[in-house]
Amino acid sequence: MTTNNTRALIVGATGISGQALCRAALDAGWTTYGLSRSGSVPVDGVIPVAADLLDVNSLEKALNDVRPEVVFFTAWMKKDSEQENIEVNSATLRNVLNVLGPLDSVKHVALMTGLKHYLGPFDAYGEAVMAETPFHETEDRLDTPNFYYAQEDELFAGAEKFGFGWSVHRAHTISGFAVGNAMNMMLTLSVYASICKELGEKFVFPGSEMQWNGLTDLTDATCSPSRWSGQQPTRTHTTRRSTSPTETSSAGAGCGRSSPRTSGSSPRASTPSRVPSNPRMSDAAAAWKRIAEKHDLVESDVSRLASWWHTDGDLGRDMECLTDMNKSKKAGFLGFRSTPDAIASVIQRYRDARLIP
Repeated sequence: MTTNNTRALIVGATGISGQALCRAALDAGWTTYGLSRSGSVPVDGVIPVAADLLDVNSLEKALNDVRPEVVFFTAWMKKDSEQENIEVNSATLRNVLNVLGPLDSVKHVALMTGLKHYLGPFDAYGEAVMAETPFHETEDRLDTPNFYYAQEDELFAGAEKFGFGWSVHRAHTISGFAVGNAMNMMLTLSVYASICKELGEKFVFPGSEMQWNGLTDLTDATCSPSRWSGQQPTRTHTTRRSTSPTETSSAGAGCGRSSPRTSGSSPRASTPSRVPSNPRMSDAAAAWKRIAEKHDLVESDVSRLASWWHTDGDLGRDMECLTDMNKSKKAGFLGFRSTPDAIASVIQRYRDARLIP
């Protein structure tokens, strides 16, 4: 069982998940280290650690004196093919475990992956889905290469070798605060709406009819099941499986079911033919510079704020996407947030930070 003297390491501390987890760990009274390549940590009170996850020597120098008891791994790197994703992202986790393992301090490692575990990787997304919603942890892996599977296998091997407990958290559409993140739907949609207004164009939902009328999970990065998982007793030299498929993330997350339907709309509101945001945003860079200047915003580079490709893909699915939470609830995690509250609060944070009008 961890205590307030716990030393926690958040790998990927600048992302949506990493920032939320940093705050949760600090709130728990933990000594909190945040690892990023640059060493920058946007959360006050976190001890910065600069290291290249692909450079073992860099990691050894950076982590020798950290000796964390709990490690939260939220980092990933996107490459041009899934084979490259597998090679790079399995190496980053393996390197961290091989550096920390011999120091004999780690009691628990929480890994965040996501629902591409069930839906397939970027280059085969939604093409070979076998599971029916709600998704369950017991679903077989897809018969296609997937860096999430490779990372899990590295985690299992590390736990077997070094004797720490572990958990995997399969988050979906994380709503939280970060800049420069490749998967950030709430900020992307906020930027999209602001540009539509600036150009005098209608905001057109950039997703499929199923995503408009159906239900999908939303993971709120401000609840903290993965910090909770790091507080549970672990058995040394025993692998403990604690996978919570959706509403959990290594950033901590509670998840609500979200639908684009608005108050007062019909149960099956009509939606126009799908118009993805990416082709509509060909002039986004110039439009955003004007918006940033007009509203005195702190970031004029729209590429630091919006990820059109990811939001279009996430909202473009022709299937409902829900996951079963029974396992984590039975294990004791009962956190949740209202979906409207979660969305409204994160948008207000972006406004307060002068990132959007």
